[in-house]
Amino acid sequence: MRRLIFEPEHEQFRDSVVKFMSAEVGAHAERFREQGIVDRELYLKAGAQGLLCTWADEKYGGAGIDDFRFEQIIIEENMRHGDVGFYINLHNDLVAPYIAKLGNDEQKDRWMPGIVSGEKILAVAMTEPSTGSDLAGMRTSATDRGDHWLLNGAKTYISNGILGDLIVVAARTDPNSRHGLGLFVVERGMEGFERGRKLAKMGLKAQDTAELFFNDVKVPKANVLGDPTQGFKYLARFLAQERLVAAIGFMATAQTAFDITLDYVKERKAFGKPIGAFQNTRFKMASMRAELDALQTYVDQCVLLLNGGELTAEDASAAKLLASELEGRVMDECVQLHGGAGYMEEYRISRMYTDARISRIFAGTSEIMREIIGRGLGLDERKLS
Repeated sequence: MRRLIFEPEHEQFRDSVVKFMSAEVGAHAERFREQGIVDRELYLKAGAQGLLCTWADEKYGGAGIDDFRFEQIIIEENMRHGDVGFYINLHNDLVAPYIAKLGNDEQKDRWMPGIVSGEKILAVAMTEPSTGSDLAGMRTSATDRGDHWLLNGAKTYISNGILGDLIVVAARTDPNSRHGLGLFVVERGMEGFERGRKLAKMGLKAQDTAELFFNDVKVPKANVLGDPTQGFKYLARFLAQERLVAAIGFMATAQTAFDITLDYVKERKAFGKPIGAFQNTRFKMASMRAELDALQTYVDQCVLLLNGGELTAEDASAAKLLASELEGRVMDECVQLHGGAGYMEEYRISRMYTDARISRIFAGTSEIMREIIGRGLGLDERKLS
């Protein structure tokens, strides 16, 4: 189905993004996977191409385009022609907004130019070894010491954990309040800040995921984002966009898997004819086509709602839930239609299958998404009991 949300300028931009992702990311994807991390220079190249934070103010080097469709295109084409392990979406759309929207003028002047140019790579550290999605159970602490905060604790499963230069760290500032958190920008080289091992994962081989340790790290008051007791509310404020970003990526990878498989079933022969000629194959492909078109329309509508400041937590959670679940089903069907070849790592569909398994877990598990949607219906045990 033809998508209706894009204008000619978006498609023109898409062409330039395809060229960049193909030449600078996709062409080197195998090497990135082997080394377990993308090159730092990739962010500098993306910055020079104008692909980092298109929404950022022109005085920081951005294009000042307040239209999330441009970011959507970057996410989609990285998934199709680049590599899912290049976490440009984390940099652009998950972490940079914390600094741009919560930071004061001095902080933005200090950090945003490097963020837009690619000199400063971003990460966010929320998850802890024993808490998972339970932010209210966070143990990392920050203690007010007058002219600075003293940060102690550990984080795990941190994307861009090795490459990150600026890490937005969530830490407990009020031990008497489950929601008393602050957001602190820890910079590369700060005394007491250490990176642990680069974690080995089932998929996303090119994406660096690491443990982070904070041992009496002195964080200047100038590195606190907003009110140091309102971090929980800040995190909740940005979650809708984070989940939509995830949904956009899931739909792009699912569509790519479909396209790869459609080509394969037209060429691969069994019993003297292409396997695409068998009724089972036709029906499987037809069902996926219908589901992809229907859900892509929903995700596109969510992008327009985000542009208009109307995207709700429930809508974003539904997009994330449905897109991750559909991606999982599509990957499974596509591997099956590839037969034995689908299990071989030399085939892209095999790698995509393992990459996709995390989708139903990160940015909020499918179970958490259902909780949010259900509570939005008024089905909240705290209110019904």
